[in-house]
Amino acid sequence: KAQSALLEAMQEQQVTVDGVPHALPQPFFVVATQNPADQIGTFELPESQLDRFLMCIELGYPDAASERALLDGLRPANQLAEMRPRLLPEQILVLQDMISAVKLAPALLDYLQALVQHTRDASEFTAGLSPRASIALSNAARAFAFLQGRNAVYPDDLQAVFPAVAGHRLRVINELKHESASARAAHVLNAVAIP
Repeated sequence: KAQSALLEAMQEQQVTVDGVPHALPQPFFVVATQNPADQIGTFELPESQLDRFLMCIELGYPDAASERALLDGLRPANQLAEMRPRLLPEQILVLQDMISAVKLAPALLDYLQALVQHTRDASEFTAGLSPRASIALSNAARAFAFLQGRNAVYPDDLQAVFPAVAGHRLRVINELKHESASARAAHVLNAVAIP
């Protein structure tokens, strides 16, 4: 039930309680943490759920100064109480509209589709990227270009977001299970020529 509730929130942008649907506030997003799959009690998410996450970002360990601050008694809970929003929800919605106006040239759409098609044709993957992944790549590349101060997407923008957007969606054959998501994405980027 928990997974179906999460799917409903991510896809339908609503939750249902006792048969009554409730729209989620806009904007909203889902953040999840992931434990290593080999830990006891940890199960991989089904592909249908993984596909709904825009990105998978690995944070790794904190740098020495951040870890030292934790050791010196800095409490994250105390920091949260002191934090103030940088953007209001209405401002985020305006930024999302601005990002959707960032241009993707036909040649860049060809490149995006070639990357996606390669994942579908390559024998190393059990399944290729879905149409939802194609849309996620397009949106993430637009956002990346926008953050760089541009109103058009360049190949570098698409390549910059590809590992985070595609890596967690790519399922590999058993012999390649040890490869990281970023290594899987790198194989695809190296195999497909930029137009």
